[in-house]
Amino acid sequence: MASILNVFVSRTIMLVTACFIMITAFFMKKTIEAVRALAHSSFSDAKYSHDWEHTQRVHKLCMHIGTIEGADLEVLEIASYLHDIGRSYQDRSKGAVCHAAKGAEIAGEILKDYPIEQDKRDNIIHCILSHRFRNTHHPETLEAKVLFDSDKLDAIGAVGIARAYLFAGELGARLHNPDVDPYKVKSYSKNDTGYREYRVKLSKVKDSMLTDEGRRMAIRRHAFMESFFERFIKEHEGLI
Repeated sequence: MASILNVFVSRTIMLVTACFIMITAFFMKKTIEAVRALAHSSFSDAKYSHDWEHTQRVHKLCMHIGTIEGADLEVLEIASYLHDIGRSYQDRSKGAVCHAAKGAEIAGEILKDYPIEQDKRDNIIHCILSHRFRNTHHPETLEAKVLFDSDKLDAIGAVGIARAYLFAGELGARLHNPDVDPYKVKSYSKNDTGYREYRVKLSKVKDSMLTDEGRRMAIRRHAFMESFFERFIKEHEGLI
């Protein structure tokens, strides 16, 4: 009799646990869908270099790298959708406002309305706060490292080159200015060119990767970018 009772209790606990997991997964799925829709709507007036398409690419990279690295994909889905939600504040201030810090602040308010465990919420906010290249906040969790790498990967390679020139065009920057030291150029100026972005920032991205898969992907993207800019300079000088 006791053994039958133990089996019954054990199976009941398993059933209740399974139901709880299913309910939790359902609400998380709905939360992710809601956050995605909210994030999407915030990019209606975004500049093309940091638009919703960039967010979608970062999301795909997060899912790819996160799966390989064994990260929490729920945290990554929400963090990737919200990681640039503060970007418009930085653009309007011409760089005076840190979009990562502003985005973490906004995300903190948004996430209060959803049934997300506190540790996941804290992790999401940390991911957003620490994803920026020029930032004093460093990624501490695996998920933050994956988001950091994903965001940086979208800044290099073929897509990175295209985005660098999109950004330069948004600023009204020239194509190239070989007479100016790229390290002495002021950001958000007419000399903040695609080539300057490569020399000052993008050429260093490969060495900043934090995950094994991120490093593997960055090596290939960096090689293409390096080859492109070598040819760019030769063409600009009329050598080929």
